[in-house]
Amino acid sequence: MGCLVSHLAAKFAFFPPSPATYTVKKSGEGCKLRAVPLGVDDSSLDVLLVETKKGNKIVAFYLRNPSARLTVLYSHGNAADLGQLYELFVQLKANLRVNLIGYDYSGYGASTGKPSEANTYADIEAVYECLETEYGVSQEDLILYGQSVGSGPTLHLAAKLPRLRGVVLHSAILSGLRVVCHVKFSCCCDIYKNVNKIRKVKCPVLVIHGTEDDVVNWLHGNGLWKMAKDPYEPLWIKGGGHCNLELYPDYIRHLCRFIQEMENITTEVRLRKIWQSLRLQKRSNTANTSSTKRCCKIKFRRPTCPECLKPSCVKCCCLPKCPEWQYRFPEWQCKCIMECRCKCLTCWRPGCIKCLCWR
Repeated sequence: MGCLVSHLAAKFAFFPPSPATYTVKKSGEGCKLRAVPLGVDDSSLDVLLVETKKGNKIVAFYLRNPSARLTVLYSHGNAADLGQLYELFVQLKANLRVNLIGYDYSGYGASTGKPSEANTYADIEAVYECLETEYGVSQEDLILYGQSVGSGPTLHLAAKLPRLRGVVLHSAILSGLRVVCHVKFSCCCDIYKNVNKIRKVKCPVLVIHGTEDDVVNWLHGNGLWKMAKDPYEPLWIKGGGHCNLELYPDYIRHLCRFIQEMENITTEVRLRKIWQSLRLQKRSNTANTSSTKRCCKIKFRRPTCPECLKPSCVKCCCLPKCPEWQYRFPEWQCKCIMECRCKCLTCWRPGCIKCLCWR
């Protein structure tokens, strides 16, 4: 039943260009792959054929930038393939000063297989493994970019990588069902449940969305931005639609600023942010546990020994040496302040909140 529902959802969710805008052929020099036709002979372009765990072979374009410090893994939207996005990749590589890798989902372009939610997850995982093994890119130097449907595999991988440098969500969706109808729940036929995965992303998240998007409502981007753990300043493009945000000057300007700030985040700054979040989480946990276990909120302070300046108790080894400590307190941790059997050393009255000489 689950496979049938997934198959039906894939029919309505994915629209690969038919026919594909490019083909992959082997060149004579070392059997190197090349995409035909792209119109240019780019030496900085590597055409890759990556095999996924589902058995599909997907095509990926890797564009090198010699001055790059970070790498962007781009997951494109629906009804597009790498042949249509090549010019955009070249511009992003130059303007952002990054290495960029884009890939076609199973069933898109020259990639084999059929498009489905599970296949797109396997596709992006295979591309990430290729970046690690072939190009030595670690998750600390990687930024994931997801556009529209591409936000699904992007957040799927981002939720599994805790040390990512950043995530960009471009016209992203809360879930597939929420695009069709405005509901606040998920069911078995729902795909790309980003509303659940965004909470697991620990790196900064930039959300870009057009206010006049008639395909994916602006509320999707706003909802993802509000649920992010580390939200970056979002970009709401006034009058922007679903497929034309790259034409606005604010798009590349805001994206450049995000990339520059991600480059300036050093390992020390990242570790400091992680430690701060862990301390806040630990404080909240201890506060919750202490409030449930303690019967009263008033804490008594133990008097210290005049010789060793240590808190006095029955087990204190300095009690026999101190002439002032003639009374041994039976216990210091009491269940309630009215049952406290500890006495004040000055007036020898039972310690309580009304005892003025307790301090």
